[in-house]
Parts: sequence; structure tokens; C-alpha cells
Amino acid sequence: MNDSKLAERNIPGMNRRNRFVEVEHAEDVKGTLRRIVTYFVREKLLVFCMLGIVIFGTLCGVLAPSLQSKAIDIIAGTVQGKLMNTVLFMLTAYLLYSGSQLIQGLISAKLSQRIVKRMRGELFEKIVDLPVPYLDTHSHGDVMSRMTNDIENISTTVSQSLPSLFSGVLTILGTVAIMLWYCWQLALLSCISVLLTVFATKILSKRVRKFSRRRQQLLGTLNGTVEEMISGYRTVVAYNHQDITTEEFCAVSDSLTKAGIRTDIFSGVMGPIMNCIGNISFVIIAVFGGYFAIHGLISVGVISAFIVYAKQFSRPINEIAQIYGQLQTAIAGAERVFAVLDEESEDQAGEELADDSAATVTFQNLRFSYQQGYPVIHDYSLQIPSGKKVALVGATGSGKTTIVNLLMRFYDPDSGDIYINRQNIRDISRNSLRKNVAIVLQDTILFSETVQNNLKYGNESASEEQLQKAVEMSRCSEMIQMLPQGYDTVLTGAGENISQGQRQLLAIARAFVADPKILILDEATSNVDTRTEKMIQDAMQLVMQNRTSIIIAHRLSTIRDADIIVVMDQGRIVESGDHNSLLAQKGKYYELYMTQYAGFSI
Repeated sequence: MNDSKLAERNIPGMNRRNRFVEVEHAEDVKGTLRRIVTYFVREKLLVFCMLGIVIFGTLCGVLAPSLQSKAIDIIAGTVQGKLMNTVLFMLTAYLLYSGSQLIQGLISAKLSQRIVKRMRGELFEKIVDLPVPYLDTHSHGDVMSRMTNDIENISTTVSQSLPSLFSGVLTILGTVAIMLWYCWQLALLSCISVLLTVFATKILSKRVRKFSRRRQQLLGTLNGTVEEMISGYRTVVAYNHQDITTEEFCAVSDSLTKAGIRTDIFSGVMGPIMNCIGNISFVIIAVFGGYFAIHGLISVGVISAFIVYAKQFSRPINEIAQIYGQLQTAIAGAERVFAVLDEESEDQAGEELADDSAATVTFQNLRFSYQQGYPVIHDYSLQIPSGKKVALVGATGSGKTTIVNLLMRFYDPDSGDIYINRQNIRDISRNSLRKNVAIVLQDTILFSETVQNNLKYGNESASEEQLQKAVEMSRCSEMIQMLPQGYDTVLTGAGENISQGQRQLLAIARAFVADPKILILDEATSNVDTRTEKMIQDAMQLVMQNRTSIIIAHRLSTIRDADIIVVMDQGRIVESGDHNSLLAQKGKYYELYMTQYAGFSI
């Protein structure tokens, strides 16, 4: 949307640089978790399979050290048994444990992709059905971030964090149970290292989260700076702003580097500290285990098993501490996704527009405001006879584009009515209304598709003959022939491989292909040269015959031959008539005309 439309709507913009800021906590954790569970319920077969594999793998992991203990005791001669069979059982347990980890990873990856696919599909379907006001008042970057970053966080959590959480909890319970069964005294002494682990993890995780949050914020700022520099590169160069832009980038980059170093330091320190605590645990087990073994409370094999169990016990605690932060981020991301899903879709109810070749448009006592208390349209009444060409002119912010938004039902008026023939457009479904109205905007939007598919965007069933006629009338036939593959040329980057003027011509041709009852041209020739503009005007005369047309223009040369010229000022009609009669009145239109063509203001 261009500046004039922003001014007209009086809606404050949003800072693009904030869209990468990481969300740490959800407001309604329980409600969000309940909704996430519904996605798991739909994949209950995979969930049960994963839980079964997790339980089986945990049992194997807990059983293996016990078999190791028995093998050592057999070698020491304190326990009777067949050493080879025990070793084979131990090897089998470890192999099954490793195999279950592999299968668990495969199942969790499949589960996460299925859940994310469903969630992403629902979100996209909701976005395309959202009313225009929602997308006009929300940062596009933020909406895209919910589709990409937030969904990706959920995917990562489901595929990696949840299986680790389940297996970690089961491993802790199983390990504690078997340690208590072997020697409760040594088990309690081992908990000293667990307390140290929890304490160290809490302190370090808090620091890591703090600097990680800061790094994410600075990364968003840095990305915003780079994005603005690339998109506005011509302006940067034209105003010799390279040095200042570089200084801004370096300042943010330096701060990001410092935050990154601190994050990496505390993240890197966590591993060695955990290893140190683990070694302390081994010392405790070795010292007290040896004492208990000497006094006959336990065997040497039990000491060996306790060393393995102590490692198994501390590992899931560390993982759960790290998973907690990921879960918080994923839940917050899911809440943002659900917030969009809970938005009301655009109402598509209503009757069909009557199949009538005539299309008289009547605006009756309209009043409208984008923000309550700040009306931009005041008591607006206008009738556009069927088949006539009406031009809306006026200063920036006078309400011209708003009238088009109301006619297209992008917005509904606060009061008043709009009729097409005798049908109130409130009673017409939006789909039916928009099928019969074609619009060419000043900001040309094409899609990364072939030229032919772009032209058929408003009428997929258009014949080859209709296509050729529209192309010839819009004077872009020669331009298309010069493209590498003609109609099959793919417009990369939504048309970046052709000029702005060529994109404008294709947009006009697309409107012609749609063959609408009502044609709206919002500064449709603003990006073409004077010669091309004259050719398009001549072509539009043919297209507009017997078709109701509304033209919004700042170039008064494009609307001299309009049947009715409506002059708007601050949301009101101040003058109307044809070109000559308005000039004779020497009013607002005369001022605009003389300012534009005589070179001075009246």
C-alpha cells in the first residue's frame, strides 16, 4: 500500500525489525497445551508406537547396567552364573536400546512432520480467508513469522524435545527405582550430585536464556537493517548513505557479537561443569561404594552398575532443563499460531449478483472510519450510471481509494449503503461481487508464475481468443513476444525480471481478461510513459464501452474524457461534472488542473 493510502487510512505502521524477536512465554499455557494435544490425538497410532518404543528402550537402558553388574560379580566369583550368557544378554540389551533410539527418532520425525503439515495447512487456509482489515493492521512479517519460525519451533520440539522428555522422565524413574533396590544408602548419596546438577543448571540456564534472548533481538534488528539496505539500495547509494548505513550495521553487529560470545560462553561452560559434577558423583560412588563393599553391603559389580546409573540419572536431568526452554518457546509459538486460527474468517455468505448486463453503482449516505472516532468518509452519495466512466480526483488522503475499498467489500461502511442496480452489496456474497469487479492497482502485484497464468488469474477459463484480444488491447502483445518463452515465460520474484511499466501493462491485460461488469483503475497508468499511457487510454476506451468504470487518477490528462468527474476533499464530494464544466466553475478541480498544467497554484 502506498503512502497516500496509508495517510488516507491513518493507521500507524509497524516496525519490521521487531518481527524476529523470540517469544519466550505463552499467556495461556494450559489452554494452548490442550489444543496441541488435539493434534496428537489425530495421530494416536504414531503416538502410541512412539511411547511403546520409548518405554521399551528405557527398560533396555535400565536393564543393561544390571546385567553388567552381574557379569562383573560372576568374574569376581561373588555370584554364580554363566558369564557368556550374561554378556550376550547385556550386549542384546544395549543393541536393543540403540535400535529403539533410532526407531524413536524416525517415528518422532514422522509424527512432527504430520502434525506440522496439518497445522501449517490450517494456518494457510485461515490466512487466505482472513478479512482485509486484519492483514492491513498486522505486520506482514509477523504473519509470515507465525507460518515459518513458530511452526518450525513446534516441529523441532515435537521431533526432538518431546521424545527426550518422555524417555528422560522414564529413565529417571527406572534408574532411581533400581538404585534404591540395590543400595538405598548409596542411592541417597548419589543424589548429592543431582542437587548440584539442578543448582548449576538453573543458574547457567537463566544466564543462557537472558543472553540468548538479547542475541535474538539483535539478530532481528540486524536482519531488518540488511533487509532495508537491500530493498532500498538505490536510495542508499543515491543519497551517499553507504558509510552511515555501514556504521549502523557495525554497531548492531558488534552488540550481536558480544551477546553471542556471552551466550556461547555460558552454553560452553555448562558441559564442563556437568562433567565435573558427574566426576564428583563417580568419586562419591567409588569411595562410599568401596566402603560398603568392604563391609559386605554391596558387591563390586553393584559399584560398577551405580557408576553407569549415576551417568544415566544426570543426563536426562540436563536434557530436561534444556528442553524446558524449548517447550516454552514452542508453546508460545503455538499460541501465536492459534491466535490467527481463532480470527474470524471473511464472511462469504450472501446471494449471487443478478445476471444483468447493466451495472449501475449507487453510493448512498456513506459514512466510514478505519479507526473509531476518526471518520474518513462523510455522508457520501453518488450514482454511477451503467456503462459510464466516472473519475475520482482529489488530494492525497481525500478518500478516493477508500471508496473503492468499500465497493469491493474489503471494508463495510459504518452507515449508509452501496447498491449495484437494486441489490445492496451487503446482501451479495463477496465471491460473487468480486467475480464481477476487476481492479488494477497502482502497486502492481504479479505472481511467480508464467505470463499466461498471470493473465488468467481472474478468469481461469478464458479462451485463447479472449487472451489474445486482451493482450492486444492493452498494448503488451509485442512485449510478450520479446520475452524468452513468450506466454510461457516465468515471472521470477513476482515480476522482477521485467520492468515496472511492463508489469503495469500485464496487470491491465489481466483485468481485461477477467471481463468484469465493473472496472476499477486505481492510478493504473502511473508507471508507464506518456506515449504508452496514450496507447492504453485509447485501448481502454474500447474496453470501457458499455462497462461501468471507476478511475482514480492524479494525472488529470487520463480522465478528461470521463463522463463524470467527482472531486473529493476530506471524504466529501465537493464538485462533480465533466471536464469543461468543472473548469468553468473555477473551483477545486480548476485549482488542481491549473496547479498541474499551468505550473502555479490558485
